Amino acid sequence: MAIEENKVVGIEYTVKDAQSGEVIDSNVGHKPLKFITGKNQIIPGLENQIKNMNAGESADVLVKAEEAYGQQDPNAVQTLPREQFEGIDLQEGMTLYGQGENGETVQVTVKSFDENSVTIDFNHPLAGKDLLFSINIKEVREATPEEVMTGQVQEEEHCGGDSCGCGH
Repeated sequence: MAIEENKVVGIEYTVKDAQSGEVIDSNVGHKPLKFITGKNQIIPGLENQIKNMNAGESADVLVKAEEAYGQQDPNAVQTLPREQFEGIDLQEGMTLYGQGENGETVQVTVKSFDENSVTIDFNHPLAGKDLLFSINIKEVREATPEEVMTGQVQEEEHCGGDSCGCGH
């Protein structure tokens, strides 16, 4: 049975760079990642695959870059004057956070720098990468009306069931 919109889904996962096999992230042995389907809380390619699964199922899911963090955009690389980075001990590959045009937090990666300028990349660090997820669906349940409205999974209200994870 497919997982429909407005369900709370809890997954255990390991994600690897599909080309190199390098492990990028994992929550195995920790609390499941919980999200509400249909709220764009995880990458689209992974959510589309999970919708065809059931609680208790495991799968290896390949998510192409286009359905993950997109392709690398060469226009997202900029060179800025070094004085804009005064007081920062710059290192190639480091992540910096700033504010975007609309007040949102933006993450950039320092690509290179010299005494006059700093080249930064606004692309997501995983842009251009195909990702291989090994997932296990730990939980599927109806989202409460409040969860649907806020988009936030509420943990405490669901204690008492077999899979609440609260030790009861």
